[in-house]
Amino acid sequence: MKHILSVLIAVFLLATAQVHAATRIKLATLAPKGTTWMKVMDEMAKEIKTKTNGEVKFKFYSGGVMGDEADVIRKIRFGQVHGGGFTGRGLGEIFSAERVLELPRLFENYGEVDCVLDKLTPDIIAGFDKQGFVFLGWAEAGFVYIFSNKPIYSQDDMKGVKMWLWEGDPLGKALFEATGIVPVPLDLPNVLTSMQTGLIDAVYASPYAAVSFQWHTRVKYMVSQKLTYATGALLVSKKQFNKLSPAERKTVKEVCAAQLRRLTKLTRVENDQAIDEIKKAGIKIIDMKQDVGVAKLNKASREVYKSLVGELYPQSLLDKVLKTRDGCRTNK
Repeated sequence: MKHILSVLIAVFLLATAQVHAATRIKLATLAPKGTTWMKVMDEMAKEIKTKTNGEVKFKFYSGGVMGDEADVIRKIRFGQVHGGGFTGRGLGEIFSAERVLELPRLFENYGEVDCVLDKLTPDIIAGFDKQGFVFLGWAEAGFVYIFSNKPIYSQDDMKGVKMWLWEGDPLGKALFEATGIVPVPLDLPNVLTSMQTGLIDAVYASPYAAVSFQWHTRVKYMVSQKLTYATGALLVSKKQFNKLSPAERKTVKEVCAAQLRRLTKLTRVENDQAIDEIKKAGIKIIDMKQDVGVAKLNKASREVYKSLVGELYPQSLLDKVLKTRDGCRTNK
């Protein structure tokens, strides 16, 4: 009888160990290895492992080894990975209304961004929750600019530009249609090769992303006006997250929130430093002409706002974002 009891206890302990082993959370991201984004993610994983006594382990797959973001989302649905660090492109694939925060020419500075996110983040968290994901915090790319091999001073200068469009991105597609650009749709991992072969000669990115992906080595100009603000966030499937104990969930959320706030600050510094590196590389930073460049871009942007109502987000959310942004701008 004692022998049988010992066997049962051993089986129970083995099953318990297997349950703990199942708390490995696999996350994919396009962020290249060695970047500040990945350094912070790796530090986050170490802190989570330490604070949960090794019972929760984050494993990051960087540099797009799991494919583009659409590929990663499909793999999450099949349980092959459990989440990821996504750009707005991927976030919108899961919860389309999130893209309202990336509308062109919406924000002028980070003060407006922080003010609006402070008020809108609860809505975003609720939206991802309905789609089966836990939102662990923002991980922005920053403000996005146009990089090209042709100087762009006006909307007319955009004609004939072979502009990259992230394949399947409805927001980018709407903007380029409004500005008269016929883009070349490509997955992000294929952008650099396509620049090298001449398939495209213009891209849009944050300065730090342009340097991290080495896109800045293939262009001659950067337009100084901000095209848009690029969000980013860390998500994990609720199915995998709910395997954690309540205490573990609390720890993971607290560590991720603190580390991602730190990442946002570091990313903004990196973007400033990347502009200096871009200048040193000989890339000329040019200003669009106000009347035929900036004014027309602003007008096209407002057309985009309207065109995506009902497709990406409801009118009520757009109104809320614009009203909040205007209030932040007034009370800055």
